[in-house]
Amino acid sequence: MSKGLFVTATGTDVGKTYVTALMVKKLREAGLSPGYYKAALSGAVSVEDSDAGYVRRISGISQPKETLLSYRYETPVSPHLAARLEGGSVELDRVLADYRRVCGLCDFVTVEGSGGIVCPIRWDAERRLLLEDIIRALDLGAVVVADAGLGTINAVVTTVCYMQSRGIETRGVFLNRYTGGAMQEDNAAMVEALTGLPVLDRIAPGQADLNMDGAALAALYR
Repeated sequence: MSKGLFVTATGTDVGKTYVTALMVKKLREAGLSPGYYKAALSGAVSVEDSDAGYVRRISGISQPKETLLSYRYETPVSPHLAARLEGGSVELDRVLADYRRVCGLCDFVTVEGSGGIVCPIRWDAERRLLLEDIIRALDLGAVVVADAGLGTINAVVTTVCYMQSRGIETRGVFLNRYTGGAMQEDNAAMVEALTGLPVLDRIAPGQADLNMDGAALAALYR
């Protein structure tokens, strides 16, 4: 039976897609059968030009590109607004079916979110759908990607507290753009102390591989 894990972040542009790509790459190099899925993304003119295309390229997986995501919008705004401007609102039934399709192809499926955890995916007269609704519908636990620098203690703690208040099991934190030093070392320690979650990895700018081994990463998938 396929296992899955959701990747969210403390906000936009903290490196969620980059870290996701390294996660999928690590699983592939460990000899496992990894896959990738994203329900909705915006700001891309093609799959190849999108987050999904980036993950496929960097990770080295051969998953068919038509299975990587369900909804793509060209306008670089939140999916709910992009759908309002372009048409094609996200349908949860399609998301569930497309995710299950990837599960039928791969043993370890990494699902990437859109933006931060509080991201409207659809917001109209017929349906209001937030990112958290997709996570719960897929019945997945999650990890959080955060920038290692100034402000990350507040960003991580508020993100984790929100997720836990919504019943989303959170399994750890990836600190991206990690360069070391007293402040970033303290950020890592305080994140663990205040959330009770492990810092799973500290990823330096431009790093080509995760530091954690494949078995430890695979254990996060349920």
